[in-house]
Amino acid sequence: MSRSVRTRPEGSGQALSEAYDTALLDLDGVVYAGGNAIAHAVESLATAREGGMRLAYVTNNALRTPDTVAGHLTELGIPTGAEDVITSAQAVARLISEQVPQSARVLVIGGEGLRVALRERGLVPVESADDDPAAVVQGFGGPDLPWGRFAEASYAVARGVPWFASNTDLTIPSGRGIAPGNGAAVEVVRIATGAEPQVAGKPLPPMHRETILRTGARRPLVVGDRLDTDIEGAFNGEVDSLLVLTGVTDGAQLLAAPPQHRPTYVDADLRGMLGGQPDVVEAGGGFRCGGWTATAGTDRLELDGEGEALDGLRALCAVAWTAAGEGVCELDGGKALARLGL
Repeated sequence: MSRSVRTRPEGSGQALSEAYDTALLDLDGVVYAGGNAIAHAVESLATAREGGMRLAYVTNNALRTPDTVAGHLTELGIPTGAEDVITSAQAVARLISEQVPQSARVLVIGGEGLRVALRERGLVPVESADDDPAAVVQGFGGPDLPWGRFAEASYAVARGVPWFASNTDLTIPSGRGIAPGNGAAVEVVRIATGAEPQVAGKPLPPMHRETILRTGARRPLVVGDRLDTDIEGAFNGEVDSLLVLTGVTDGAQLLAAPPQHRPTYVDADLRGMLGGQPDVVEAGGGFRCGGWTATAGTDRLELDGEGEALDGLRALCAVAWTAAGEGVCELDGGKALARLGL
């Protein structure tokens, strides 16, 4: 993918599952929601896999081990091995291992996923700032993580011990709503120490590097539901991306996306991997996709025609992104999106 400014979603005459050798799939909001499989996910992934596409599951959640994640996916009807799961714990463990001696002690503020990943790199997890750690690593520890763990991190970081974070997602979805994520916990230590951690997870390059090293992908496709992690991660890794609308991103957010948050392709769900993607072409001073033509009015985006709602959204994206260039479109797209039911 070019780093030039994207001004429209791209088309593909070939099924995405055939055009790319590996799908790098986010989990929550893409494959499952609240622990349950999203509609069409199980059968779509099975079809892609049977056609020869490798499936890899890439998560910023550092709490669960790859074995645990693989077991959950298999229970949902998606046969998965631990080798198919890449976590931010693995990415940050590699980052640490490149900067400290072999068998170094690492103070862990988080869960089992971090400890397993550190041991895989030959590092020794410890629990106290007084254990002479060579590094501090912080990852999501779940709702039962004691407050005293943040104090241990703060003591070590204040002494000058290098500080690492698996990711800095401020929130995470839960069955009861939105909960604080690891980024919120990182803020506690930042406030206490004034320090800044090295971060490994999406959308930063260490996470993308980890996925490529572990999968051997030559032509990967990032599949996600979040613009600021999945799609920006693909942008930073200079690879193509598919945004699915089964998670947190809605039409208005997509129209307002800055360049680093603009996906290569847009589709409703994982069935979008199994077919081609329609072309978005210039027409009548605007852009056309399928039966829809979108143009820029004085203060809002205009939409004319009929057909598949997603085609209308793709045409609107082309107008909004072109008008915005390297910024964010300020034209109101609410009326047009409402017409599409988005």
